[in-house]
Amino acid sequence: MQHGRPVAILGGVRIPFCRQNTAYADVGNLGMSVRTLGALVEAYGLHGQQLGEVAMGAVIKHSSDWNLGREAALSSGLSPLTPGITLQRACGTSLDTIVHIAGKIATGQIEVGIGGGSDTTSDVPIVYGQSLRRRLLQAAAGKTFGQKLAAFKGFRPSELKPDFPGVAEPRTGKSMGQHCEDMAKEWNISRDSQDALAAASHHKLAAAYERGFFEDLVVPFRGVSRDNILRPDTSIEKLATLKPAFDKTSGKGTLTAGNSTPLTDGAAACLLATDDWAAAHGHEVLCHLVDAQAAAVDFVHGEGLLMAPTVAVAEMLKRNNLSLQDFDFYEIHEAFAAQVLCTLRAWEDEAYCKHRLGLDAPLGRIDPAKINPNGSSLAAGHPFAATGARIVATAAKELQQRGKGRCLVSICTAGGMGVVAILER
Repeated sequence: MQHGRPVAILGGVRIPFCRQNTAYADVGNLGMSVRTLGALVEAYGLHGQQLGEVAMGAVIKHSSDWNLGREAALSSGLSPLTPGITLQRACGTSLDTIVHIAGKIATGQIEVGIGGGSDTTSDVPIVYGQSLRRRLLQAAAGKTFGQKLAAFKGFRPSELKPDFPGVAEPRTGKSMGQHCEDMAKEWNISRDSQDALAAASHHKLAAAYERGFFEDLVVPFRGVSRDNILRPDTSIEKLATLKPAFDKTSGKGTLTAGNSTPLTDGAAACLLATDDWAAAHGHEVLCHLVDAQAAAVDFVHGEGLLMAPTVAVAEMLKRNNLSLQDFDFYEIHEAFAAQVLCTLRAWEDEAYCKHRLGLDAPLGRIDPAKINPNGSSLAAGHPFAATGARIVATAAKELQQRGKGRCLVSICTAGGMGVVAILER
């Protein structure tokens, strides 16, 4: 990290990401996390070892998943003396868990740890409404049968109606897709450019699989060996046939199921350590985590929900005395193709950079050929809490294969936040 001891990224693994209600419909976060952590333990010979900490995260989880990090660690093959913690920041969760572990390494608290995350939209918590919950708690507290029965006096069948997890922002009532539609209109992002970015993501991910790039990054699970969302044969022409998914009435909607990430199940994790620990245990350092930054925007009062990475990147670049062009490639989470394109346009916009980011000049243009060289979320899918670890593991291997270089990682999140990081080899 920028301050303290260098933090080495030794690598990562993930299970294939799968569309909601397909291969992992009955697995849940714990099962996916155990498989992923177990594969990491196997890959790096960690069986029985006591690590400094395992930090995992999940966005959609049951109350029984009270500490996913600890429970998954206990079933992973690590020493039971390894502590675990569970964190959550929506789509940025596993980048945050990695930064959490990195901070402890940098400050000398631990020598080695794991950061990762898991998410399922197939096994979602479904609860009863407040009225029935109060009755059940009152009945549980009753000491006699009569007291327990009294809790249901006046019960109505309508109280059996379940509450499902919401997908809308609590403060606006609008979904992330609806917010991103607003952003696309504000920044004049065309449908064609969104479809082109989505098609390119599929083609790049497919090419990476074909050349064996993911052979040691993706471990088979439940009979699946590749992300089942991947469509190698997709094209701009095919994507152009899809109807708008979020703005279906104005005639101006541009976000579709093809240029937006689908609901996805999956898990990913990364191993971090000091350089000394890596050398002592015979592991190559793929790259170092140099710095990280989180930021937020006031989306309730008009800012774009997914624009916070523009702010976080500007702050992080200034602190590290870097320009936006001082990177060999960029890993930008593709929540929506429009979100990526809005971010890129904002960094080039003089007024936005001056008035919102407080800069004297625009951050400037990024070479599109350097963005997501191995594909990203539009093709792989987006299990909310697993995406950050997927990106970091992918970027670390890309840096290792290049021999040297610098990568900018950028992830937007629900709640109007963003998490970004610098990786370097």
